[in-house]
Amino acid sequence: MVGSAILRRLEARISAGEEIELVTATHSELDLTNQRQVAAFMADTRPDVVVLAAAKVGGIHANNTYPAEFIYENLMIECNVIHQAFASGVTRLLQLGSSCIYPREAPQPMSEDALLTGPLESTNEPYAIAKIAGIKLCESYNRQYGTDYRSVMPTNLYGPGDNFHPENSHVLPALIRRFHEAARDGRDEVTIWGSGTPKREFLHVDDMAAASLFVLDLDKATYEANTQPMLSHINVGSGEDITILELAKLVAKITGYNGRIVTDPAKPDGTMRKLMDVSRLAEMGWRASIDLEDGIAQTYHWFLEHQDGFRS
Repeated sequence: MVGSAILRRLEARISAGEEIELVTATHSELDLTNQRQVAAFMADTRPDVVVLAAAKVGGIHANNTYPAEFIYENLMIECNVIHQAFASGVTRLLQLGSSCIYPREAPQPMSEDALLTGPLESTNEPYAIAKIAGIKLCESYNRQYGTDYRSVMPTNLYGPGDNFHPENSHVLPALIRRFHEAARDGRDEVTIWGSGTPKREFLHVDDMAAASLFVLDLDKATYEANTQPMLSHINVGSGEDITILELAKLVAKITGYNGRIVTDPAKPDGTMRKLMDVSRLAEMGWRASIDLEDGIAQTYHWFLEHQDGFRS
């Protein structure tokens, strides 16, 4: 989802006259967990800049069910891409992480310096460990070899190209699909996981793409002036959050569902609040621009156009 959004934005730059040559590969063409394949790809294509948006991602259910896959695959992707980029002479790289890197009880909103200050949320600890490792890989290559490898930590993302699988998706696309099907089938009741009280922040993927390229385009002096060698990542978010129950009501409104919404406190809530402190990025000149309701409506429209291709 994020990679596609970044690609769309770069293609728009090319259409506007910028001289950019894009080098891409699908998962079927390149397995990023395979060291030999990644080494051969980097050696053959010799990119000047690398944007690492690939990851194995999912919601609470997926993270709880497949912790081994989440830590293994994400560690392998990061190690292979970052090291092989360096081995091929790439000096500029941007890797995307996740807000789950921060401790479960981190003060809200979560600032960059909250990293490694306390225990992680247990439901997604393996994924978080892998994402923290990605930050430290970038910082370590910068310290030892003088590379310019940067990290951005997005909040919960949504938008065109999202995963709408009923079990393995994140909360917002899962709600969109669930309420769409409930409205379509005329159901009287929809149950959402947890108490409904946890608060989450959401950022449209097109805003994330804009922020990613904004950070990538910063000159090295500006980036280093706003970060630290061992605390170099930058938060990206909207700066606003919403309870899961309020989110469910908003999705119900957009999808046309008029029945009851019931919570299930027996299911895990996860972290009670995850709001990013985005003041560092704001001070550098970037803020989110897509309103949540407008963004969900746009995403729902995309879902309606592509729903025949989604797996049950």
